[in-house]
Amino acid sequence: MTALAEPASERRDTAGLVARRLPGHALEAPFYVSDEFLALDLAAVFSRHWIFVATEAEVPEAGDYVTIDVGPYSVIVLRDDDEQVRALHNVCRHRGSRILHDAAGSVGNLVCGYHQWTYSTDGTLMHAGQQAPGFDKSCFGLKQVAVRSVEGLIFVCLAADPPADFDDVAARITPYLAPHQLRTTKVAAQEDLIEHANWKLVMENNRECYHCEAGHPELTCTFFPTYGYADDEIPKRLLPAHSRYLEATSELERECDARGFPYALISELSGRPTGFRVRREALDGAGESYTRDGRAASRILLGDLDTPRMGRLSLHFQPNSWFHFLGDHIVTFSVLPLAADRTLVRTTWLVHADAVEGVDYDPATLTEVWHQTNAQDGAFVARAQAGVRDPAYSPGPYAPTETDVEEFVAWYIERLKEYANR
Repeated sequence: MTALAEPASERRDTAGLVARRLPGHALEAPFYVSDEFLALDLAAVFSRHWIFVATEAEVPEAGDYVTIDVGPYSVIVLRDDDEQVRALHNVCRHRGSRILHDAAGSVGNLVCGYHQWTYSTDGTLMHAGQQAPGFDKSCFGLKQVAVRSVEGLIFVCLAADPPADFDDVAARITPYLAPHQLRTTKVAAQEDLIEHANWKLVMENNRECYHCEAGHPELTCTFFPTYGYADDEIPKRLLPAHSRYLEATSELERECDARGFPYALISELSGRPTGFRVRREALDGAGESYTRDGRAASRILLGDLDTPRMGRLSLHFQPNSWFHFLGDHIVTFSVLPLAADRTLVRTTWLVHADAVEGVDYDPATLTEVWHQTNAQDGAFVARAQAGVRDPAYSPGPYAPTETDVEEFVAWYIERLKEYANR
């Protein structure tokens, strides 16, 4: 495929801003507001690195598909007739028409509605009507997109040569994810939120909890507001919460050791093409799930788990996703830029495939915490977007608890420099 490229006339300005980025500080305004940086981000980040797009539970049967828009690209993620997950460019090899137009559905074959070129679910061209002598159908299959499923999490990469370090990352996170058996889940709810902010502000907001104590009352029923603090820097008002955290953590580690579940922090959010962070951590309250009282929201536990009190397995991926694996359900989040100041945030809640709505789980209870938290975050980042557009804005320093924000921005700057030096 041909990689996207930012307009040549703008390279000097964007390169200058990248070069003078001050570590430990927020980015300058053009990174968040300019169309030139959006084009650069699509070319240097979203077109060249692994991005999370869906779960296998969203394409459970042969022919099931979802379509994902990444800048000008449209990608079909589907399960083929051999039940393998594939990703295909949604561009007919005849005259380029989009083939699938819905966000999700199921097909027998992939038929272009323009001239009825027909492809099998693996992208092979089957029918092209009457063609000139010598026409070779085998040369006109749908273009493939690199795709990987890690324990049911589907990642795609639009580059011809995807980052090779993904194999290492997949191997290291698999033992953390495996006990929850995402492939035996189903989608209980999915919610798309259009946030009125640059995608980087959305990700930066997710990478810290400096704002959680005051901004997320539903989340902090179970999420300890001490996230990001060093043990010797806990504010006095948060010491009771920290004490509960230490006690809950000790119990969680005992439970994990008894079952052979890994829980240690691996944080490699920058310094490598595929930045990630994984850790199993305790929850407050009943310690079972993201609900108001911390109790499980679904009566059927995931995988082979024998207790709901397994805290939260949290996974962060640069550039566009984060995940929470609980004992009773899983929540996935993906971020895709729509414009310099608009971002799609897709949240998906998954429960065991045998769980029955209204019997084993109540969708309102299941989704309440993150539905409310997402809405609150949407308001926060919209205010931030308005602020960085203001002529009075200048980048401020990150707080000590915002180390993951700095890691995200450092990774992002690494990608822009790598792209410039290609």
